[in-house]
Amino acid sequence: MSDQKKKNLTPVQQEYQKFASEHEIKRPWLKNCIRAFFIGGLICLFGQFVQTFFYTFFDFTERTAGNPTVAFLIFLSVLLTGFGVYDRIAQIAGAGTAVPVTGFANSVASAAIEHRTEGYVLGVGGNMFKLAGSVIVFGTVAAFVIAIIKTIVIQWGGL
Repeated sequence: MSDQKKKNLTPVQQEYQKFASEHEIKRPWLKNCIRAFFIGGLICLFGQFVQTFFYTFFDFTERTAGNPTVAFLIFLSVLLTGFGVYDRIAQIAGAGTAVPVTGFANSVASAAIEHRTEGYVLGVGGNMFKLAGSVIVFGTVAAFVIAIIKTIVIQWGGL
């Protein structure tokens, strides 16, 4: 709470704030950070194994194996979200599961599952992108702006 708001509190409210802060559960932030780091790293390591599998056993190069790897990780995270496994992993890992692309797929799939009782169009379709919609819009706008800048630089460079 800011100092200005603390000054406006009555003595009873200030006493309550002090009481509440003394009894607040201290979060193990260092342990949570380490857990998120390692589990997020394990997800990325698994993705690297999948990518290596694609260019070792299929006709992909190291460069082109990225697209099927991302598709596989998205499919796997949606599948695990549907079975409720991804949420249990996320309770342990915290932000470690939210940062990779699997976290994005989980947010879309869990919103779709949550609103499925409202119907496919208004429930699933209307609510699926509430959380992930801003990410999609930002990515689309950023790609558009970068493409315009690249086109202008290439055109001016070619003059």
